Amino acid sequence: MEEILIVKDLKKTFKLTAKQRKINKTNDLYKIAVDGLSFKAYKGEIYGLLGPNGAGKTTTLRIISTLIKADSGDVFVDGIDIAKNPDMVRQKIGFLTSELKLEDFFTPNYLYDYFSALHKIEKTLSEQRKNYLFKKFGIEDFKEVKIGDLSTGMKQKVSLVISIVHDPEIIIFDEPTNGLDVITAKSVTDFLIELKKEGKTIILSTHIFSLVEKLCDRVGIIFDGRMIKDDSLTNLTKEKSLEDVFFELYDERIGEKYE
Repeated sequence: MEEILIVKDLKKTFKLTAKQRKINKTNDLYKIAVDGLSFKAYKGEIYGLLGPNGAGKTTTLRIISTLIKADSGDVFVDGIDIAKNPDMVRQKIGFLTSELKLEDFFTPNYLYDYFSALHKIEKTLSEQRKNYLFKKFGIEDFKEVKIGDLSTGMKQKVSLVISIVHDPEIIIFDEPTNGLDVITAKSVTDFLIELKKEGKTIILSTHIFSLVEKLCDRVGIIFDGRMIKDDSLTNLTKEKSLEDVFFELYDERIGEKYE
């Protein structure tokens, strides 16, 4: 298998505000979000980062996507060092997160054209891809409706389409079905399967076991910013459910903390 994403000993620490320390009931000035994380993803597979809220999944994906910088460690996307060539990496990656907020007064049509121009996509090709994606996700009838007037599900669909406007080789999704109704969630998961069939590599973070079992070829289970288990879904589960495996590892982790 061809390696397309390599993450080596990634570390990231955030300084906590007084309010954050109070919420987290800690006197610590810093929080270690990612603590020596390493994993690989291969071309044409769906790799899942599975962990509870606060495990470091989003921080890891934001580092890979060049949105924030790691304190230390290395990330290579298709052989490109993200620290040395972030612009080249951005051309190869599409990143969708629930934190992506689209401006309410713009329309899907305007936003698609804007991001397509940012990626310097030829106009005819851009129009062809827009027509395909808008029809695929049922955006066509809403393309001139302001974002603020769209449903939550439709906003998520528009965000998805914008994140892949440049037809990237690697698509990174942070909680791709979070907050979606079952019909919209299915349209997103079905599309991920189609992208895999096209040879795309997909990295997704989630805490939903059924989503991992449905989509992922391999899984990395992370707690407290550390990789606890990294293997194929088949090897991880064997005769157990993924949920059972996860909580066995979680219980072991909690036991180690208090020994």
